[in-house]
Amino acid sequence: MKTIFTLSLLTIGIAFGFTGCSQKSEKESESAQAYSSSSSARKSYYEVAPNVKLHVTDLGDGPVVVLIPGYPLGDESWEYQYPALVKAGYRVVGITMRGFGNSDKPYGKYTYDQFADDIKSVLDQMNIKDAVLGGHSMGGAISLHYTAKYNGAHLKKLALFAAAAPRHTKTADYPYPLFNKETITGWVNQISIDRPALLAGIGSQFALTPTAINPGIGNWLYNQELQSSPYAMEQALISLRDEDLRADLPKIKIPTLIMQAKEDHIVAYALAQQMNKAITGSQLVTFDKSGHALFIEEREKFNNELLRFIKE
Repeated sequence: MKTIFTLSLLTIGIAFGFTGCSQKSEKESESAQAYSSSSSARKSYYEVAPNVKLHVTDLGDGPVVVLIPGYPLGDESWEYQYPALVKAGYRVVGITMRGFGNSDKPYGKYTYDQFADDIKSVLDQMNIKDAVLGGHSMGGAISLHYTAKYNGAHLKKLALFAAAAPRHTKTADYPYPLFNKETITGWVNQISIDRPALLAGIGSQFALTPTAINPGIGNWLYNQELQSSPYAMEQALISLRDEDLRADLPKIKIPTLIMQAKEDHIVAYALAQQMNKAITGSQLVTFDKSGHALFIEEREKFNNELLRFIKE
């Protein structure tokens, strides 16, 4: 009898134990489901055309800031802007243009019109409203053209960082750029001969001095550049050489910030001055301790000036 009673207690205990575990497991499962449904991951890719998806970094909550990288980088290049914007209470969206970084690299057009259409498609799909759009170098030119072409759709402000605009090539009636057509054509040709040499050459002019960016950051940028499609690099560089956005300047009707280093070896300070004159009400902020990589070389000032403009 004692043995039977002990076994009975053991059986009840085991049954109770399994029941308790089952109840606990069910509660944990319900909790996990609730958490999962309330914190679904944001998309990293948006299809802008059949078989063409763009990579997007989407962080934070609040008013939206959209960032377009310079040639030939991806949205990873904004790594040292993302935390500052998120901590300040903003949602920040970095978009990598087709042909670069982790975006798809199709055969086809790599014109300012195409890039602007791609941005419009992403912002449409994300249902973005009243955003601040910022772009660096060629990304600045693309941002300028998007704003003019689509009359500031989805936007309330525009920020141009060392923007290669309104044009990047000297002409008889526009002497402000640093390079002539022959020089940039040489770069285009070098892509199919020795692309690393081209990147090294441009890289040597990226910062104020050869030691202004440490080797780790330099390698990080170089690896991003190598992700680019050689074809996309060639075609985008042709657009950078040939396109003229002077007619876009008077079409910019939203508040505009222009940030430019005086000693930029890639984009002349004079271009920023010309845009400042032509874009009504625009602000020009000068950087004295950086070159083309002002968002890295003078990161703290860059982030603070961008945040100041956003909050105005």
